[in-house]
Amino acid sequence: MQVQPYLFFGGRCEEALAFYRSQLGAEVTALMRWSECPEPPPPEMCAPGSENNVMHASFTIGQSTLMASDGPPAAADEPAYKGFSLSLLAADPTEARRLFTALGDGGQVQMPLDKTFFSPAFGMVADRFGVSWMVVVQ
Repeated sequence: MQVQPYLFFGGRCEEALAFYRSQLGAEVTALMRWSECPEPPPPEMCAPGSENNVMHASFTIGQSTLMASDGPPAAADEPAYKGFSLSLLAADPTEARRLFTALGDGGQVQMPLDKTFFSPAFGMVADRFGVSWMVVVQ
């Protein structure tokens, strides 16, 4: 069994995928738009004019697979990611600093990256899309 995060980006999925590709080396393994759907999409999922929105995408960061989409029209407002963080394991403090800085570009630091009793480098940052990340060296 696997648990894979599924993120809704309120119309900014392609932008998010490009950001994660450039900053984290993410690889998009699948992307389908509503216009490519083999059956007519339900109107509550694809409003007129949103046919080119991302219906579903799958991407990897390292060995982890995440899924994403623009979400239904109701998700067009800024998504609110609450109650969880994605944890990103870095090999060493130098890599942790690079990842933390990259994710924080246009985002908000929640806890500065620093040495803790459990890690030589740990910090929390919300990226420009509002997704919360914990960067940690184990």
